[in-house]
Amino acid sequence: MSSSSRRLDLPGSFGFWLGQWRNDRAGLTVTDFDALTHDQQLGILQETAEAATANYDLPADVSVEMINLSENATYRIAAPDGRRWALRIHRDGYHTRTAIQSELAWLTDLRQTGIVSTPVPVAGKDGEQIQHVGHARLAQPRHVVLSQWETGSEPGIGEALEEPFELLGEVTARMHIHARQWRRPSWFSRHVWDFETSLGEEHPHWGRWRDGMGVDAAKAKLFGRTTDLIGRRLAAFGKGHDRFGLIHCDLRLANLLIDGKTVKVIDFDDCGFGWYMYDAATPISFYEHEPQAADLIQSWTTGYRRVLDLPKADEDEIPTFVMLRRLLLVAWIGSHAETDLAKSMGLPYTEGTVGLCEAYLSKFS
Repeated sequence: MSSSSRRLDLPGSFGFWLGQWRNDRAGLTVTDFDALTHDQQLGILQETAEAATANYDLPADVSVEMINLSENATYRIAAPDGRRWALRIHRDGYHTRTAIQSELAWLTDLRQTGIVSTPVPVAGKDGEQIQHVGHARLAQPRHVVLSQWETGSEPGIGEALEEPFELLGEVTARMHIHARQWRRPSWFSRHVWDFETSLGEEHPHWGRWRDGMGVDAAKAKLFGRTTDLIGRRLAAFGKGHDRFGLIHCDLRLANLLIDGKTVKVIDFDDCGFGWYMYDAATPISFYEHEPQAADLIQSWTTGYRRVLDLPKADEDEIPTFVMLRRLLLVAWIGSHAETDLAKSMGLPYTEGTVGLCEAYLSKFS
């Protein structure tokens, strides 16, 4: 739908407050968003994305098409002349404005220092990279970021994965070197991805693994034993400067683009402070149980060592991070049941985690 084909009322306008009054008269308040059906939420997000285009110096009659719904809603903005942009509406309450600005600061420095090509944020008409766009059915305006569209293709599609995984290891190592040396802005703030914020009971960023799809009493007992072992091993592994720092947290082939000779890294939304070897586990997300997983990790470490030393003790702990990631995704699927990815993985993913837990406990207990 073209952004100009529907009149949209922005916060502060008479139309916005008229719509708010009508909602209140109908018994619908702005806090009802989470209680709406998935389709209704998608409609509101679509309208918010269309409204957001007015904040930027974009051509008239751009189209707005959702291309992904995960933590955030991402849209392809296309102009009649063929130009494209990516617009991201941030999930409410997941990242603060400062955290989003921190993400943009890191990916910008990575690009400007020649470490790797990254998305280029587009400032709004007011000069700010982060915009705030409201809707009558949202409790508060959402953070919105527009970036130039990145061309290229995901490596490994229709081909052997060994070489793409080696490339992924090389890119990851370069980013780890940068993270260790970069003097971050004083205001820099991102999530910390340690044991407590990943698999802990109090404040896990992606919800509790116990609330994953199909986690019955037997699985809860098995997963609990596995989680306890992960916690003990990570406590022994420690958070030294050479092991724990700023990482991408989702550096897999789906977030790598090859454009000629240019290698691009996208989707920094989960970046934060975690164990460097967690970046070795994320590439095999969703098929950790496949027979080729061990060989792919070996390919990744081969590429990594071309750029940066990888101590054997760190490599030996990668299975712990693979197990951490797997249980973290069980939690994510449970807390994001409305997304297409969660629906496609669902119960089979939880069931497939059983064998991985048993193998991990057998190897490390």
